[in-house]
Amino acid sequence: MKKNFYYCAALSVALLLTGCNKQNPKMDEKPVTASEQPSEFKIAYVEVDSLMTQYQFSKDYTAILQKKGQNIENTLTQKGQELQNAVANFQQKLQQNAYTREQAEGIQANLQRKQQDLQNLQQRLSTEFANEQEKFNTALRDSLQHFLAAYNKDKKYTLIISKAGDNILFADKAYDITEQIITGLNKAYKPSKGKADAKKADAETAKDEKKK
Repeated sequence: MKKNFYYCAALSVALLLTGCNKQNPKMDEKPVTASEQPSEFKIAYVEVDSLMTQYQFSKDYTAILQKKGQNIENTLTQKGQELQNAVANFQQKLQQNAYTREQAEGIQANLQRKQQDLQNLQQRLSTEFANEQEKFNTALRDSLQHFLAAYNKDKKYTLIISKAGDNILFADKAYDITEQIITGLNKAYKPSKGKADAKKADAETAKDEKKK
């Protein structure tokens, strides 16, 4: 019954990697002809693990998701325990012949409905949490791509790739621009939005916890 809804950074890393490295070309972008191709091939990379732990937006949203996940887990655990206690109480009284046949059938049907309601709640909260994770990944990817587009106007890199774990076997630190990117992202980040999202997430979870 108990399910861990904590935010997993690996999921964001995976989505970030696929999102940044495999984006479809925009419709208004003109194809690069041979004459327009850069004469010098410049490459750089960004350490995604460092980005996830040092970019303030990522840190803020991670805290939001962790809190929301913990609240969801607590809610499901509490309701699951209540149902388990009700079932145990029913079985005990049933053995003591405390119910008529009709009463027992009615209580059993009610317990089955509560079990189904709990399963539905678990599915709904799980979907909501997954949507919140996707929202974070999309926002993270968009903010990074927007910043890199402006950053690269002067740097003129031919290729900027993401490095996470061992997805790249070797990378010369001379091509590491992670600190520059993190510094620029944090400078441009407006934390007020993250705080608003946190309050919204807390309000939604509190509402869920009050439902019986």
